[in-house]
Amino acid sequence: MKIRLVNNGLFTPVDDIHALQKPPAEGFYWIDADVDDLTVLQPLFTLHELAVEDCLSEEEQRPKIEIHDGHYFIVINSIRFDDEEIFLRALNIFLGRHYIITVTKQKINELRSLKPILLEEQVDRPDRFLYHLVDIVVDNYFQVGDRIEARIESLEEDILVHTKKSHLNEIIGLRSEILWLKKVLGPQKEVIATLNKKDLKLIDDQLQKYFSDIYENAVKIAETFETYRDLMANLREAYQSSLANRANEIMRVFTALTTIFMPLTFITGIYGMNFDYIPGLHTTGGSYILLGIMFFLAAGMLYIFRKKDWL
Repeated sequence: MKIRLVNNGLFTPVDDIHALQKPPAEGFYWIDADVDDLTVLQPLFTLHELAVEDCLSEEEQRPKIEIHDGHYFIVINSIRFDDEEIFLRALNIFLGRHYIITVTKQKINELRSLKPILLEEQVDRPDRFLYHLVDIVVDNYFQVGDRIEARIESLEEDILVHTKKSHLNEIIGLRSEILWLKKVLGPQKEVIATLNKKDLKLIDDQLQKYFSDIYENAVKIAETFETYRDLMANLREAYQSSLANRANEIMRVFTALTTIFMPLTFITGIYGMNFDYIPGLHTTGGSYILLGIMFFLAAGMLYIFRKKDWL
């Protein structure tokens, strides 16, 4: 657990945990904690037991906001994409008048990237801290969306150039990830809408208006992932169409080869009959003449097929 006094974006470490019960003369306290630290923090800040239970639960929590006496409990999801799988990590936030507590089970990159922004904006209130944190989390969805779009385009090029069976597994896997993420974006969008519209005493009225910009971004993200879902459906159709075209191409080659060898088989069939009098049968070099005729016949048919673009 790391405790910092934040004043105008400057961080001052705090060692005495009991000092957190009283508001500082200037600024606010930021407690960056693990779930195990809640046993100490709960009685210190009188955190609601149900909110603490949600943080400790192993089950995946939906994004939400709960209004309790003296503090709010907010859950939002941070996103990460490693080109194969999308990961969501719950970010639990307790917002009070003179403090903000962030509780995570894994490392959240947005918390590290938040520090220079706090210094640049000279943040001195916990509600402004919350605004910048939610803003960074939502903006990161755009970056992940760009990477997913690039992955879809790359997959489409691979399918058009050379279709593989593994492409179908990639399409199904990525589409299921996008559908799952789309379901999560709905509750998260509602949380941001609440921060934007609802009368919340712990958030300044002037600052609350800025959440409308984050809400618009959240709507754009939801629409973007809706588009990605449609693109994945089109990509699957392209995969199936490519397989059908490839099968047709193979069948066309086999049909052409069968057609070319058909007259050759007819000639060899005649000369395989038990007749005494067959033209060229007893001629010196007759077999070579016959092979030459068969060669030029096959070459001529192959030339005609290529000229007509049948092969």
